Amino acid sequence: MCWPVSLSLAYLSKLYTVQREEKMLHHKNLMTWGREILFHPLFMKTLIVINLLGSVYGYYWYREQLANTPFIYWIFTPDSPLSTTLLALSLLFLLYGKRTPYLSYLACATTIKYGLWAVFVNSHYWYVSGQWHWEEVMLWVSHLGMAIEGFLYLLYLLPDYKVWGAVSLWLIFNDYVDYVWKLHPYLYLEEQLATVEVFAYGLTTVIILGTLVLMFVGRKRLKNGTAG
Repeated sequence: MCWPVSLSLAYLSKLYTVQREEKMLHHKNLMTWGREILFHPLFMKTLIVINLLGSVYGYYWYREQLANTPFIYWIFTPDSPLSTTLLALSLLFLLYGKRTPYLSYLACATTIKYGLWAVFVNSHYWYVSGQWHWEEVMLWVSHLGMAIEGFLYLLYLLPDYKVWGAVSLWLIFNDYVDYVWKLHPYLYLEEQLATVEVFAYGLTTVIILGTLVLMFVGRKRLKNGTAG
């Protein structure tokens, strides 16, 4: 190989290495910046209050379904407010320096799941019915916020395989309860059920496998010293 070609290849290799290191440093800076915001005491306290207030409204929203559901099944009924309650509790523990891996991952996974579930249900209803109401828009926006906060905290609170397995089983079982035992949240229209059921199963699968990918990527970056 002639020396100009060798020099060119060496230059390209060096350039690639520099760009890769810059990209990794940029990612590290973003992760560090995100951690500083998400785990700032004032930010966490604000989110705790917001999630608890949203939970109270959510339980009120479910009042009729809860009244028609045996008490023993209440834990499976108000999916969205229960997930935001769990997230508020998880943040409260973290605020006082206590790690709760099972609670944290369960809270993150369920806020993502039921946040996106509600976004889909409302969007599907608007599409099918051709009408909308401001309260539905408010629910759409607030549940999208749920999903976003759950995902952002999940990036920093990735579970180990034991926690991942246990919570994954719970998510699958909860779908079984919702659509086999018919304890799913009330829908706007009965004709939505088949579509919503398929979406729920698919969403659970994506969350479970998506978390597994994040765990693999996160551990790889930790090994390479690029975690935030």
